[in-house]
Amino acid sequence: MASDNVRAGLDAGAVRAIVEGSHGDPFAVLGPHRTARGSVIRAFLPNARAAEVRADDRTVGTFSHVEDGLWVAPVDRLPARYTIRAEWDAGAHEAEDPYAFPLLLGDMDVHLLAEGAHRRLADTLGAVVTTVDGVPGVRFAVWAPNARRVSVVGDFNAWDGRRHPMRLRRECGVWEIFLPRLGPGERYKYEIMGADGVVLPLKADPLARQFEHPPATASIVADPEPFRWTDAGWMEKRADRQAATAPLSIYEVHPGSWRRNPDGAVDWDFLARTLVPYVRHLGFTHVEFLPITEHPFGGSWGYQPLGLFAPTARYGSPAAFARFVDRCHEEGIGVIVDWVPAHFPSDSHGLARFDGTALYEHEDPREGFHQDWNTLIYNFGRTEVIGFLVASALEWLQRFHVDGLRVDAVASMLYRDYSRKHGEWVPNRYGGRENLEAVAFLKHFNGVVRFEAPSALTIAEESTAWPAVTGDLEHGGLGFSLKWNMGWMHDTLAYMGREPVHRRFHHDDLTFGLVYAFSERFVLPLSHDEVVHGKRSLIGRMPGDAWQRMASLRAYYGFMWTHPGKKLLFMGGEIGQEREWNHDEELDWWLLDRPDHAGLNRLVRDLNTLYRAEPALHARDHEPAGFRWVIGDDRTNSVFAYLRQGFESDPPVLVVANFTPVPRGGYRVGVPAAGTWEEVVNTDAALYGGGNMGNGGALETEAVECHGEAQSLLLTLPPLATVVLRLLA
Repeated sequence: MASDNVRAGLDAGAVRAIVEGSHGDPFAVLGPHRTARGSVIRAFLPNARAAEVRADDRTVGTFSHVEDGLWVAPVDRLPARYTIRAEWDAGAHEAEDPYAFPLLLGDMDVHLLAEGAHRRLADTLGAVVTTVDGVPGVRFAVWAPNARRVSVVGDFNAWDGRRHPMRLRRECGVWEIFLPRLGPGERYKYEIMGADGVVLPLKADPLARQFEHPPATASIVADPEPFRWTDAGWMEKRADRQAATAPLSIYEVHPGSWRRNPDGAVDWDFLARTLVPYVRHLGFTHVEFLPITEHPFGGSWGYQPLGLFAPTARYGSPAAFARFVDRCHEEGIGVIVDWVPAHFPSDSHGLARFDGTALYEHEDPREGFHQDWNTLIYNFGRTEVIGFLVASALEWLQRFHVDGLRVDAVASMLYRDYSRKHGEWVPNRYGGRENLEAVAFLKHFNGVVRFEAPSALTIAEESTAWPAVTGDLEHGGLGFSLKWNMGWMHDTLAYMGREPVHRRFHHDDLTFGLVYAFSERFVLPLSHDEVVHGKRSLIGRMPGDAWQRMASLRAYYGFMWTHPGKKLLFMGGEIGQEREWNHDEELDWWLLDRPDHAGLNRLVRDLNTLYRAEPALHARDHEPAGFRWVIGDDRTNSVFAYLRQGFESDPPVLVVANFTPVPRGGYRVGVPAAGTWEEVVNTDAALYGGGNMGNGGALETEAVECHGEAQSLLLTLPPLATVVLRLLA
C-alpha cells in the first residue's frame, strides 16, 4: 500500500475508479495537479516497470507506484511542457502526457455541435491528425452524451480502456482527448461504459474517414494530406452539365462485381484504368455506384452502412477513391454515389445503442426498427442526428467532389407505417402516417446541399405518389433534383415480359407513364433491383426465342432512350447479361464474343450518342411541350409513335416502336413538317444484330393528311424494333 505522501491527496475511491476504468472525469485525477502537499503529475501506466517526468532534456520527477498501475510523480514545480518516459518489458516509450493538454474543441465548435449544425463534422469529431501546442498527434472526439466513461483504445495502448479515458464536454455531450505522437494508419475504437456501469462492445468511430478491410471492424486514423485535384474545369462547368435541360445518362455499377483483375481483386485504380474508358466509350454521362460507404456485410451491396464518412476499404484508400473521381472528371464523366440516411445495421460495433442508449435510433421499436431489413431507423427528430447525416452528405460532395447523391429508400422515410401493420407504428402528432421529422430532414438536407454544393444533384429513390418530391423548397416541395420513376419501370417491364400476342391487352402499361411524366423531374431506372431475387435479368424477362428476346430488349432500349426522363441502366444490361446479377461474380464479359450481344452493346452506345446530340431528346425532358403522341392508341398492332421536341431552333425527332414480331410495311405516320426525315437509329439494324429491315436511311414526306398533320411518312416498321427519325434542316 502506498504512503499518503505518494498518494498526494488522492482518496481511495478516486484511485479505484481510475484503476477500474469507471472514473467519469479522468482529467481531474490524471495529469499535472497542485495539491496541498505540493505539485504532482499522475499517470495510469499498468504493467510499467518504471517511469519518470522529463522536461528541458532532464528528469524533473520520478514516478512511484500507487496501486494497480496508477503512478504519481512529485515535482518541485509543474513544467510548462514535459514528457513521460515509461519502461516496459518490451522497451521504453517517451511522449507528452495526454492529460496535460487544455480543452481541445473551440467555443464555436461546441456551440454548433450542441445545435447539430456543424457542417464540417469530420474535421471536428472523429480522429483528426493535428498539432496542439506544437506537439503532433491525433485529437479524438466522439458524441456519447449518456455514457459514464469513454476511452479511445488501439494498438497504441494494448486496447486497454483504462489507459486513455476521455474528457466530457458536457455542453455538447462530446468526449475528447489528444494523444501525442500518434499519426495516420493507427487502428482504434472507442470503449464506452454506459450510465448503468456496463461496458459495451468496442465501438467503431461514427466519424471515421477510414476503416480496416472487412470483416475487420476497427477505425483507422486517416491521412490528413489533402488530395490535389485537377478537375477545376469540370467543377466550373458542372452546373450546365447537370442542368434539367442537359442529357443525363447513368451507368449504375457495383464496383466489386463489374470486372476483376485476373487475381480476382478490384480497386479504384483498376477501375480508373478499365471502367472509366468503358463508360466514356459507351457515351454515358455519369457513373453511379451502389453505396461505397463502409459496411460490414458485403451481401447488403452497401445498403447497410456503418461508416458514412469513409469509402469502403474493399477497394482501396480514400485517396484512391479521390483519384478515381478526378480521373472520371478528366474524361468528362460525372460520379454519383448511393447514400443511405434511412437506416443502419444493428452490428454491435456500430451505431446501435452507441452510448448505452438509443442515441442514433428510436427507443421504441415501432419507430426505430425496420422490419423489412432488420435494421435501425435514424431518429430524425434529434438535431445531432440530423447534423451527422447532413455532414456525411457534404463529406462526399465537398471532400470527394462527388457530383450527386442518390438517396436510398426515401419512401420508407416518409411514412411511419411503411411496411407495417395496424398497431405496429406510431402516428405523428396530428394522428397521421406521415413522418414529419423525416420530411423536415429531407427538406433541410436538400436546402443545405443547394447552398453548400449548388451544382450537385440529389436523386430520390421514392416509389409512392408523395407530391412534389422534386418540387422547390420555397413552394413546399422536398427539393430533390430528380426522382426515380419506379412506376414507369414496373409498368414497362411488365409489358415487355408479356408474349407479344398479349401486349395489345396491356397497351396502357406503356402509355400510362405519360399521364404523370411531367409531374416530377424523373430518371427512368433499369436498376440493380430489377435483375436479382428471382426477377431474372432484363433479357431473361423477354419472351420468345433467342432472336425475339434480344430484339425485344433492343426495341425496349430504343423506347426508353427516347422517352421523357433521364436514363439509368445497371451494369450488364448493355451486354445482355443472361443470368441474374451476382455480387460475388463479375459480369459475363465473354458474351461480347457473340455478335448479338456485341450488337446490343453498340446500340446502347449509339443511343447515348443520339440522346446527347439531339436537344429534342433531352432539353425538355420535364416539360409537356417536349413530348407529343402521334399514335398512342394502336393496340391492335402494338405500335407507338410520338414526337420529341426541343426548343424552337431544334429539329423534332419522331419515334415509332413496333412491339410485335410482325413486320409492318406501308405504315403511315403524320409529321409536323415537310422534308427529309433521316432514320438515325433503327434497333433492327444489322450492326445491332437485327434483320436489317428499315427505310433506306431516309424518307421524304408526302402531302397526305394523317394524324391531324398535313404531311406524313410511309414507313416500314421492322419486327420488335424502334425506329428514330430526325427532320433534316
